[in-house]
Amino acid sequence: MLKIYNTLTRQKDEFKPIDDNIVRMYSCGPTVYNYAHIGNLRTYIFTDLIRRALQISGHKLKGVMNITDVGHLMEDSDDGEDKMAVAAKAQQKTPWEIAEYYTKVFFDDLKKLNIQTPEIVAKATEHIDEMIEFVKALLDKGFAYETSDGIYFDVSKFEKYGSLSGKKLDEQVAGARVEVDTEKRNPEDFALWKKAEKGHIMQWESPWGMGYPGWHIECSAMSKKYLGEVFDIHSGGVDHVPIHHENEIAQNEALAGKQTVNYWMHAEFMLVDGGKMSKSLGNTYTIKDLEDRGYEALDFRFFCLNAHYRKKLNFTFESMDMAKTARARLNQSLLEHKASSNKTDPKIIEEYKEKFMDAVQDDVNAPLALGILFTAIKEPKSKDIYNLALEFDKFFGLSFDKIETKEEDSIPDEIVMLAASRAEAKKVRDFSKADAIRNEIEAKGYLISDTREGYTIKKKD
Repeated sequence: MLKIYNTLTRQKDEFKPIDDNIVRMYSCGPTVYNYAHIGNLRTYIFTDLIRRALQISGHKLKGVMNITDVGHLMEDSDDGEDKMAVAAKAQQKTPWEIAEYYTKVFFDDLKKLNIQTPEIVAKATEHIDEMIEFVKALLDKGFAYETSDGIYFDVSKFEKYGSLSGKKLDEQVAGARVEVDTEKRNPEDFALWKKAEKGHIMQWESPWGMGYPGWHIECSAMSKKYLGEVFDIHSGGVDHVPIHHENEIAQNEALAGKQTVNYWMHAEFMLVDGGKMSKSLGNTYTIKDLEDRGYEALDFRFFCLNAHYRKKLNFTFESMDMAKTARARLNQSLLEHKASSNKTDPKIIEEYKEKFMDAVQDDVNAPLALGILFTAIKEPKSKDIYNLALEFDKFFGLSFDKIETKEEDSIPDEIVMLAASRAEAKKVRDFSKADAIRNEIEAKGYLISDTREGYTIKKKD
């Protein structure tokens, strides 16, 4: 039985899909004006783990992820310029060129990290008509109003505003900063549609003149189009809770007149060296930054698996070194299991499978599931343990089926098999056979050295 922590109910809830045949899930995607940094990517790894947990629990998926290529203002609310327009001016390109470039880089990063691409990827600029219709419907129902610079949602008309974040509207209003826009009825009212000022790079025709959508309306319009009025899961980062997702709920439920998302799931922040990640501090690292320092993208995925998604994760290069080393040792151990012809008692295998599924179904507990794998690989070398790891990897996404010995020179499979056989001989204290295999390995041009963790192989100089 899969249980997930629901931000809306503030507890672990048993997952019950609306439709037994398919789970409908919406995940907030990137604003493609810059490179995705490792904090962003932790959230996408978390979303991927939700998908994989659902899949190995027997569910089929219809997932949607948006690509925000218009409407996301610099302050995540209604202030400043559009992030796409700012990037376009700075790089002397069109917003569409900016979006195309950073979208490609984003999906390249997802591929390196083994993050599944959702079944539907929806670009904001291709759904302007749906957004306009959504805004018109909110106006017709009395939840929105027009000012000189746009169409705004009236939060005072939506009694449940603040239900996700737990903040009460009167407290939010009392603590709000002084607004520049004096036409807004309430400080927390947010833009559904912005009227374009003269010369604005991105704008479309609408019933209210030329303009462009607000950030929040995009997700509401696209989730409704592809997943229906009510769907199962909406995921994102905790930074989306107080504004973006709170506003999505208001829009969705004002229009539908009922709850539209059953489970809200959020990944916690990633820290860097114990502090906030920010461009001003120069610590918004990308996957390329990590690769330039000698790490693989899957080293970062492995690093993220070691912390539960609802816990803050502190990134340091020391912790990345530890993750890289631990992953390498795991892979080496799996190679040794793969090379063994021994068998493991099926009852032991089943026990590991049960423990693993219990961990996955307990709110997608990746660290616990990873611990079970590390316990399993301590079993006597057996191809059954390797095959078990392949099953587990449907959740982990660490490409266990593609691992190979990592040395400056690639170690031939023949040498890897001999080394594994030597390890087996040592384990049963057949030292004469172990010495003979060592001599054979050396005769073929390789050196094997025993370590506390097992052994290493390298080509002779």
